Amino acid sequence: MNKKLLRIILTALLLLGAWLIERNLELPMWQLLLVYSVPYLLIGYDVLIEAAEGIMEGDPFDEDFLMSLATIGAMLIGFLPGAESEFLEAVFVMLFFQLGEMFEDYAEDRSRESITKLMDIRPDNANVERKGEILTVQPDQVSVGETIIIRPGERIPLDGIILDGSSSLNTLALTGESTPRDVSTGDEVISGCVNISGLLRVIAIKTFGESTAAKIIDLVENAGENKSRSESFIRRFARVYTPIVVVAALVLAFVPPLFYPSYGNAFATWLYRALTFLVVSCPCALVISIPLTFFSGIGGASHRGILIKGGNYMDALAKTRTVVFDKTGTLTHGVFKVNAVHPEQLSETELLHLAAHVERHSTHPVAAALREAYPAEKDDCKIEQTSEIAGQGIRATVNGKTVCVGNEKMMLAIGAEPHTCEKCCAHQGTIIHVAVDGQYAGHILIADELKADSADAIAQLKQLGVKKTVMLTGDRQASAKQIADALAIDEFHAELLPTDKVEHVEKLLRNNLPTERLAFVGDGINDAPVLARADVGIAMGGLGSDAAIEAADVVLMDDKPSKISQAIRISRRTISIARQNTVFAIGIKAGVLVLATFGLASMGLAVFADVGVMLLAVLNAMRAMRV
Repeated sequence: MNKKLLRIILTALLLLGAWLIERNLELPMWQLLLVYSVPYLLIGYDVLIEAAEGIMEGDPFDEDFLMSLATIGAMLIGFLPGAESEFLEAVFVMLFFQLGEMFEDYAEDRSRESITKLMDIRPDNANVERKGEILTVQPDQVSVGETIIIRPGERIPLDGIILDGSSSLNTLALTGESTPRDVSTGDEVISGCVNISGLLRVIAIKTFGESTAAKIIDLVENAGENKSRSESFIRRFARVYTPIVVVAALVLAFVPPLFYPSYGNAFATWLYRALTFLVVSCPCALVISIPLTFFSGIGGASHRGILIKGGNYMDALAKTRTVVFDKTGTLTHGVFKVNAVHPEQLSETELLHLAAHVERHSTHPVAAALREAYPAEKDDCKIEQTSEIAGQGIRATVNGKTVCVGNEKMMLAIGAEPHTCEKCCAHQGTIIHVAVDGQYAGHILIADELKADSADAIAQLKQLGVKKTVMLTGDRQASAKQIADALAIDEFHAELLPTDKVEHVEKLLRNNLPTERLAFVGDGINDAPVLARADVGIAMGGLGSDAAIEAADVVLMDDKPSKISQAIRISRRTISIARQNTVFAIGIKAGVLVLATFGLASMGLAVFADVGVMLLAVLNAMRAMRV
């Protein structure tokens, strides 16, 4: 930029000198051409080169070609019979074009620098323990299993598990939340967070390329690959528009003079109008500002812990009128705890003992709650023939007895009629039934807590004009109804299998208007089929959830449902700014094009309609970053 600024200043001085020479010396036209060629070539050589390369590559119709054609025509128009020289205007137009380019580069650099600062989570180095020494190396030189030391004030370089130490972590760059997160021995930490207070010894569980920080940076940097409809339209528009403009300018220059008695004099007049027409018609304001708007909007969202994978998903978010929620881990914390044990024929301990052993190898949150309630895994029990029955539960042989742990469907399938429980039905939660050798043995109530901002999230969505909120869950009907009523959700469906959720989403999609979009909010792992089927999949990514980051179109890094409405607001504001730029640029250019056609617009006004509009559109685009 400094080099370009120096060229602009020198050109301005040389242009002033050339104008003084023209005013005080009566030089022939060809000598004036030589005098003005010096500042013209100084300021425009790179534009002329770019235009020539475009012609050689078979893709000439861009702003460089239009500007070169217009300014070269203005430099030579004075040689036509009855025409006045336009040397000053030609250099002036090229000078202001380059000035606009300089400001455009500055605006883009500022935008990128701001996003870089917002996403400044890439660690510079890592302190790794090797052979009793602490070495400072690049993060990509640390292997899985090595121990790294993170001192207070340092950024965590790789994802890992704390071996020793406790501290508070600043997660602002990842989640947008300023409240520190307390961690201690055994907790998982992710790259990009800043260690605030204590010394931590961490064992690396991922390479740098697979770490959370690297994946988030890659996601934001490559968000531009998924272009919005506005961006795609502008690019297609520019490809068709520019050749049409060139043809229109040629028609404007050569056809109207045919209707004048003196073709030569009229041709000079209409050629000047055609050249002004070319200057005005440059589509740079649209081609530059629209992508920059979406880039800024995505960067602003990332600062709030909302990762949007492209402008096309902003389009979908802005038009969202139906939001479908998974329950567990989305509206609730997804951390189950045993709240009540109601045995029949067995003691509470025996019932928990059997259920925990059957669920020993399951990864389901319910299984984790049972194992936590009965942690004594290492006893003399013999567990064999474990099998999972989809949508029902798990069956296993424990010390020779067949034990089934699951829902009412499983009990009915094996002929063990489940007993109703008024105490359990009165409380929110999931009832797990247990049968031993086909005989009903009792049930366990496992409950999950609602997230603090779930109710606010639903209320905010309705304020934004979302017409319908829906909850889909595999839980029993009574538990689902309690949650739906507590959160004021419009519609809910319970006791669903993963395939049932897809069917419900497809039904909702069919009921949507063509201009409306449906968003599904889930945990990004178990709900992958539904996330993929929805118009926009929103994952509760959490800190370090790789599957969520990869599966969804939008990732909420702090698991707060209230961020959904914020993502929609950011998207609508970004789309609004893009539309403002489109209407403003096309409106001004159309007006000046009409004036240029009838000879009412000078080269100076043409420069404003091109460079001025571009600068204003770029500055407006940068507003999208301020959330």
